[in-house]
Amino acid sequence: MNHPHHYALRTEWSGNRGTGTSGYRDYGRQHLVTAVGKHAIEGSSDPTFHGDRDRWNPEELLLAALSQCHMLSYLHVAASNRVVVVGYSDDAVGTMETGLDGGGRFTTATLRPLVVVAAESMVELAGSLHAEAARKCFIAASVNFPVEHEAVTTMATAS
Repeated sequence: MNHPHHYALRTEWSGNRGTGTSGYRDYGRQHLVTAVGKHAIEGSSDPTFHGDRDRWNPEELLLAALSQCHMLSYLHVAASNRVVVVGYSDDAVGTMETGLDGGGRFTTATLRPLVVVAAESMVELAGSLHAEAARKCFIAASVNFPVEHEAVTTMATAS
């Protein structure tokens, strides 16, 4: 049985400098992404495409969604397997290629989770759980490029 989940948000362009899109360099790429009850995300395009480097661009948000989704799936799988995770970070990277026609696509993303577990006895199992988490990640299952994982698992140090 399928269980649909629906999401709604609003993206509103705020980059009209007075002449709209009269020329490629004549408009700003600034926009706001909002949803009821949430903080707004200030967006733009990548600086390469005349965007504002201080705002999130769609490519970063796609990579962030992959990283967040894997983390949340991993934490679920860890808890289900009685692996106590006490720390998690991910230095994710992605590659997008553009074509001569101005279009482009992501060709790969690599997630680099650093997982800290509560006990040495959990390290091996914790490392093996990334495969299950990857299978359960909704976002990774929705993209048409490989999402690789270079995970490292360590034990928490006593303080």
